[in-house]
Amino acid sequence: MQLKTILNRLQRFPGFVYGKFTLVESGDALSLEVALHPDARCRPRCSGCQECSPGYDTLDLRRFQFVPLWGLAVFFLYAPRRVECPRCGVKVEFLPWASGKRHLTHAFAWFLASWAKRMSWQEVATAFRVSWEHVFHSVELAVEWGLARQPLQNIRSIGIDEVAWHHGHKYLTVVYQLDAGCRRLLWVGQDRTAKTINSFFRWFGWGRCAQLQFVCSDMWKPYLEAIARFARYAINVVDRFHIMQKFSKAVDEVRAKEAKDLGKKTGGMVLKHTRWCLLKRPENLTEKQEVTLWELLKHNLKTVRAYLLKEDFQGLWEYVSPHWAGVFIDRWTKRAMRSRLEPMKKVAKMVRNHRALILNWFVAKGQLSSAAVEGLNNKLKVITRRSYGFRTFKAARIALYHALGQLPEPSDTHRFG
Repeated sequence: MQLKTILNRLQRFPGFVYGKFTLVESGDALSLEVALHPDARCRPRCSGCQECSPGYDTLDLRRFQFVPLWGLAVFFLYAPRRVECPRCGVKVEFLPWASGKRHLTHAFAWFLASWAKRMSWQEVATAFRVSWEHVFHSVELAVEWGLARQPLQNIRSIGIDEVAWHHGHKYLTVVYQLDAGCRRLLWVGQDRTAKTINSFFRWFGWGRCAQLQFVCSDMWKPYLEAIARFARYAINVVDRFHIMQKFSKAVDEVRAKEAKDLGKKTGGMVLKHTRWCLLKRPENLTEKQEVTLWELLKHNLKTVRAYLLKEDFQGLWEYVSPHWAGVFIDRWTKRAMRSRLEPMKKVAKMVRNHRALILNWFVAKGQLSSAAVEGLNNKLKVITRRSYGFRTFKAARIALYHALGQLPEPSDTHRFG
């Protein structure tokens, strides 16, 4: 079977025919050049309106890189024609294998984009002997194509969170779809501001917002205000992870202050190297940490009281009924307010102020997994860490959509097997 036959079977372009194949040797590298010619039976099409138009003139020969075959770089050689379109004027003809002034064919761009999901962009560039910019533009092409066609119907549950993506307290606001059959990155915006989250809801549209059943978020005021305004019919579920994160910070604050106050006294030495014993869940402790925690609990310290209050609150998540969960919260907040531990009293006030939103967790229990938000956040952090930190928001946005957006691809994308 000849190469021309293989290409005609795999990558046929109506209105064009394959010509001569040339094996070119440049130093130690070999490449394959494939000549393309216009079909004499077909008129060129305008790149603007894609209507057939009379020819105007022919430009210089251009090289378009195709997917490598057997380790050989493959290039299409073609001299584009210009057409005199009655609607658009003089335009370069429409080329089905490339767009604009790009030197990569669509097939090769999608090929690079698919590999960029498995490896870092620099590794893809090195493996296929192209520049980093070529990989970036390939991923950008795939993302923009997918975003223009991503399905936005039947979205019932979303999760809103922020993640740090750069030094200097720079954040991204991310919105995930959390439906049972589809968990993906839905939207990403720059900064963590009220303007950013409002931009998402305006992009999402009032009609889709009205169809939302659950919205999972933390207790940041701009988030809660935006959800109450745009998704008023949805149940706002406060993320369990963020609630317990507040408890961990409060316990650590009590421990640090008490260790400082006690100094080198007996209590201060007891608190040494106990931070993670107090912050980790008991079932996640190592054997050494279990022994350290057991010895620590024998002492009458403020840190121990704060830790016991935190672990006692964990019992809330075992409830099924929102009513009895509310009774538990009321009893726990009373005890915490009497503890004379300011960090724990601050957390108790937070719990009391957001009591209704916390109880929504039990209303949505079994229908919404708020842990999915943190799972997607972990994947997001892996992507940004693998890139050693994106310098621009544009690059970060494209990489995150590409890896987590589950964006559609053209049905005729050449996947080589």
